[in-house]
Amino acid sequence: MQTTLLTALCKALRPSAVEFFSRAIRFRNLSNAVSNSVRTTAEPRRRKLVGRQPPLVLTDAAVNRIKELMAKNPQAAGLRVGVRTRGCNGLSYTLDFCIEGRQPGDEVVEQNGIRVFIDRRAQLTLLGTEMDYQIGLLASEFVFNNPNVKGTCGCGESFNV
Repeated sequence: MQTTLLTALCKALRPSAVEFFSRAIRFRNLSNAVSNSVRTTAEPRRRKLVGRQPPLVLTDAAVNRIKELMAKNPQAAGLRVGVRTRGCNGLSYTLDFCIEGRQPGDEVVEQNGIRVFIDRRAQLTLLGTEMDYQIGLLASEFVFNNPNVKGTCGCGESFNV
């Protein structure tokens, strides 16, 4: 079909136009051949499975303390960890009993029978964090060793990333 059309055009057009159209048709045929060969020779890409880092790791002391707290509050499904804007340096951790269970977007960490629900807004902030429980002379508290923290305030209650 293309060659008969080209022949008819050759008779009706000037020589420069004929040369233009014949180059265009050759280019089109060449580009189709190249695209067909690319499609047939390309191999499908396979994704590599990469080990996923848990968003939060609990120390043994933290697990034991959470178990003690959960025993006093049996209706709770677990502990909810979040981050909110507060303090002199921007962000602060929040800990609450999770009565309602998993919310849409929550990340759940299960370790040694403990379930910790991470609020969806805190997931990137907490990624790679170790949660510890420390008992001192003046206070006993959960301590977050967070590699994402860029600075903390003087009292240690708030941080920024």
